[in-house]
Amino acid sequence: MKRLIIVGAGGFGREVLRFAQDFQLQRKEWEIAGFLDDNPRALEGYQYGLPILGSITDYLPHPGDCFVMGIESPQDKLAIAEKLRQRRAEFVSLIHPTVEIGNYVSVGVGCVLCPHAAISADVKLGDYVTLNAHATIGHDSILGDGCTISSFGFISGAVKLGKGVYVGVHGCILPRVQVGDFATVGAGSVVIKNIKSQTTVIGVPARKL
Repeated sequence: MKRLIIVGAGGFGREVLRFAQDFQLQRKEWEIAGFLDDNPRALEGYQYGLPILGSITDYLPHPGDCFVMGIESPQDKLAIAEKLRQRRAEFVSLIHPTVEIGNYVSVGVGCVLCPHAAISADVKLGDYVTLNAHATIGHDSILGDGCTISSFGFISGAVKLGKGVYVGVHGCILPRVQVGDFATVGAGSVVIKNIKSQTTVIGVPARKL
């Protein structure tokens, strides 16, 4: 049996632990071994009963290790994933049992799909995509590598998100909108037109910050 290691012991990493435990009850594909974090004291004050196995910077994967991403920041998780893969780390996608997935959906490597997320038909998710709880992805949408959709984020039909897009809590993107690489949509914002790369927008309707 493989050892599952959660990359990051911060808030989202600890949430991922719970999701992994739910998954493990249904499919015993691995045992949860612990966390990687550059702060060796990241779990002080918490009672999880799992160790920090080493730093993200220096850890060398062992035979039988597999990894799941416990980091939400698109830039950080993509950079960390690349460094770990250079050391031959194997990432797995964690799909919570309550996630709803439509027909002809493609899910990349290292994705984390949290409780009650919903994905409609003919959707493509790149590698290391995070859909937090209750996020919804409409039909025919494409999400690039490293995108993060926060809780209750809503991506309408035929939307195209570039690499590393971040959508805040309750952010909404209307149909057929395109969002450039590493753009940020603020919490509660409604995007009605295309957004250029590395741009932050907020408000209803969303405007450049």
